[in-house]
Amino acid sequence: MKIFSEELVERAVSELHIADLSQATIGDVLLVAQYLEKETGIPFIRMDQGSPGLPANQIGIEAEKAALDRGVGSQYPAAAGVAELKNEASRFVKAFMNVEISPRACVPTTGSVAGSFGSFIACTQRISGKNKVLFIDPGFPIQKSQLRIIGVQWEEFDIYAYRGAALHDKLESMLSTGEIAAIVYSNPNNPAWICLEEEELAIIGELATKYDVIVMEDLAYFCMDFRRDLGHPFEPPYPPTVAHYTDNYILMLSSSKIFSYAGQRMALTCISDKLFDRQYPALAERYKDAGVFGPTLIASILYMITSGCTASTQYAYAEMLRLSTEGKINFVEDTREYARRAERMKKIFTDNGFHIVYDYDATQVVGDGFFFTIGYGKMKGGELLRELLYYGVSSISLSTTGSEQEGVRACTSRMREELYPVMEERMKAFHEDHP
Repeated sequence: MKIFSEELVERAVSELHIADLSQATIGDVLLVAQYLEKETGIPFIRMDQGSPGLPANQIGIEAEKAALDRGVGSQYPAAAGVAELKNEASRFVKAFMNVEISPRACVPTTGSVAGSFGSFIACTQRISGKNKVLFIDPGFPIQKSQLRIIGVQWEEFDIYAYRGAALHDKLESMLSTGEIAAIVYSNPNNPAWICLEEEELAIIGELATKYDVIVMEDLAYFCMDFRRDLGHPFEPPYPPTVAHYTDNYILMLSSSKIFSYAGQRMALTCISDKLFDRQYPALAERYKDAGVFGPTLIASILYMITSGCTASTQYAYAEMLRLSTEGKINFVEDTREYARRAERMKKIFTDNGFHIVYDYDATQVVGDGFFFTIGYGKMKGGELLRELLYYGVSSISLSTTGSEQEGVRACTSRMREELYPVMEERMKAFHEDHP
């Protein structure tokens, strides 16, 4: 039996001016869920927005307060970032990724969204005629929205059928046109939670070097592949990264998920030293500067977007990184709760006729974590999104992420203990109504 009537859902869609619910954005779905909750008082099981579901790291909070008490709020922060954060970022990347990046090439941004926005601009303007972005999908829809704003075209493909060695020929066929300036993906992946493996990252790195393409690696869920014992500073195993296979890379490290510090909008754009120092005549001509990638990105692009990052939050992030590198914060254990939630939620769904859409990495079963993907029989993703709304469960269609598979993305972050029996009851009803 449905929790919310079709008429009520349609009224919500109409009043919120949502053109097509099957293609609704995260924000659209969020508004529908809030509308239905307000109208009825019945709580939703919120699987739509990937907002952290754990408390912000207390050490960061105290460090930020201390920075404000020292008076940092009265001065503009340096465009390149405060020295403490840049130094700790360099140490953190070495400790947890076994990658050497100098402090000068570790640049704070107001969340990875600002980092990707600025990086897209620099990457697509550095060489004339090399001006498209390639998405290894499924991926984060906002990044394509950023390209719409700056008028940049993109190519995309769903990696579902191109895991392992099969990735090479597919990727080369797209890079060989000479038009691709940058490749972007998240690892672990939003929305599918698949992880690119060493063989695949080696392929991406090799071809990025061959075709002079910059790889933008979004590490929002850093070390959150809980199948492996990651997160021990200066000790293997290290999370796989393209930085071991090419010098053409930008790593985006956010504080939002690993430290649950999302409200303060703080991330790092860590650029390989060779790329940071590379000179591009096209950038020099456009910005009337030396055309060196790193300084141009910082002073002529990122500063124009945000005028630097909040100083106190930079000190907070620096302290969280410092204590992680010293082994005094175990951010992997702090976030393991998401894996426990995913395991329980997946079981409820699969016990009631659902299946996991992206169920395998190249060589192993996909892990449990912040996101997972579900399908139901032959139901289209947009149809499943709508049907789940009737039963008080919000999600987003995989079609909005560049996926060619049918299903929806589920986020574990807002799940609470008291909602598991509610979800189980609702999904039993869903299964009964959709034999």
